[in-house]
Amino acid sequence: MQFSCNGDQVEVDTSPGESLLSVLRERLGVVSPKDGCAPQGQCGCCTVLVDGEPRVACVTPITRVAGRSVLTVEGLDPTVRDDLAARFVDAGGSQCGFCTPGILVRLAAAEQKGKTRRVDLDRALAAHLCRCTGWQSVYAVLEGRVDAPPGADATRTLDAAGRRAELEGGTPQTVGARVPLGDGGFADDGAPRDALVAVPLPPGSTADTVEAAGATWVVADSLLEARAVAGKVQGRRTTVEPAPPLPLPASVEGGVRLATSWVEPAYLEPDASWCVPGGEPATPLANGGAFGGKVESPVSPAARELADRTGRTVRVVYAREDVVRLGPKRPPIAATASFDGSVVHVHGVVVGDPAPFTAPIAWPYALVEQGAWTRVEAPGPPTASTLRAVGLAERAVLLEGALQAAGADRASLVRDARAAAVLLDSCVAVESGAVAGARVTVDAAGHVDRVLLRVAAGDPLDEIVLRSYAIGAAHMALGWVLTEGLAVDPETGAVHDLTIRSFGILRAKDTPPIDVEVVDDPGAPLARASDAAFAAVAAATWNAVSEADGTRPESFPARGTRAATALRR
Repeated sequence: MQFSCNGDQVEVDTSPGESLLSVLRERLGVVSPKDGCAPQGQCGCCTVLVDGEPRVACVTPITRVAGRSVLTVEGLDPTVRDDLAARFVDAGGSQCGFCTPGILVRLAAAEQKGKTRRVDLDRALAAHLCRCTGWQSVYAVLEGRVDAPPGADATRTLDAAGRRAELEGGTPQTVGARVPLGDGGFADDGAPRDALVAVPLPPGSTADTVEAAGATWVVADSLLEARAVAGKVQGRRTTVEPAPPLPLPASVEGGVRLATSWVEPAYLEPDASWCVPGGEPATPLANGGAFGGKVESPVSPAARELADRTGRTVRVVYAREDVVRLGPKRPPIAATASFDGSVVHVHGVVVGDPAPFTAPIAWPYALVEQGAWTRVEAPGPPTASTLRAVGLAERAVLLEGALQAAGADRASLVRDARAAAVLLDSCVAVESGAVAGARVTVDAAGHVDRVLLRVAAGDPLDEIVLRSYAIGAAHMALGWVLTEGLAVDPETGAVHDLTIRSFGILRAKDTPPIDVEVVDDPGAPLARASDAAFAAVAAATWNAVSEADGTRPESFPARGTRAATALRR
């Protein structure tokens, strides 16, 4: 097969049915197009230009590009490419950098054609998912609104930006122009293409397997062969709505109750690692913490064990469907809460580790939390307590719901000046001492029309990065309350939703404006302010839609509310 790749004529041998993405990454070593969902064609991370038009490479057969021109970010006009990358950095429009190469390629084409109106950008970004930034900073890049936030230091240093990103994500992170271009150090990008490849054994497969790191793997000479031999599970989307696996507890007079569903963390880079015999495996975390979802991923120990056993370099790769089947989910809960003026009484059950639900929390309110949390079992995927604000967010939602139901005056309950500075319609503190408050406004039609966040995190180090993390957390919190969930078979525990678009992640055009105020907070930098932001926005959203609809939804996702209905159109 012959075609032009970034201006060079190339000739490659291909396999029947092979995609353009496979040829670029596996045969030519062009790894800026990312495999986030192949071959679902739903995340946009592999977007390239074919004869100047954006195409999703994972669903483009290589036969379709014979004799044509293919451009990735490397092949864009350097002036255009570098300008866009710099604007992404200036706006905080890139955190891990996995989705941005595809977005950048599409937007370069849009700008060349003068399609930069809001409606054009809505249409362009509809083909993409971004889990980190909450979209607002991406729109700022494209609409020419890249301005330093009020009070920002004009001599911004990217080292300080990276330190703030590390404090928020919990793992070393780089901030710089190479990140939005896709060069964030992702494990599978650096893996040798002549390595053996191991993929998880799909259900029902009869392929020969090996055991490593407590899991079962199919091993072959290439990714294409490994997935063919294993019989890769193809993504599917069910018409079944997500539902909490645990029944609602009995109602409490004057209080609130809530049951939550299975939720996919939906980090865009699938788990991957590689290792040489006797070496240290590549981390699957790369340039970001994946919201805690990869802390216990088996890919790294499996790569080490298989490399030592075979005497060859081994590359371990999840597909999107593997992430959904095997990766950890947010623990579902069922709980009640009530407030008697001094004590919040909380009683709940949780699928998974109850420790985050019973751990001490430095509540920003002068009140006591009493009650009990019990672990229960339910058929379904694994859960993890390491995901973003697990335990904290659920308890904050219940506490703020109980305060609202009791008609409590939050201002009279605030403990200190830091909390008072961020207090809106919710207030949440994290272990480091960082605090956030949120207000979610709902219009007369019941639609969420704005989110206001206040954050105190000590020395912000870099307000652009802190705002980006807070906006991304707000975007995720809105989804958790209103739209995000997985349909799971209540008998077998099998996940029905295996396509990335079925998770209910808010689209770019549906994300309301999110305003972030970083309050003056002298002192050392405080970590995990975005966890506090996530919990504060979730709590404020639950209360706001309850007040707007005149009734409190008692399950997440609250898809029956007017706000959720509007977001899912």
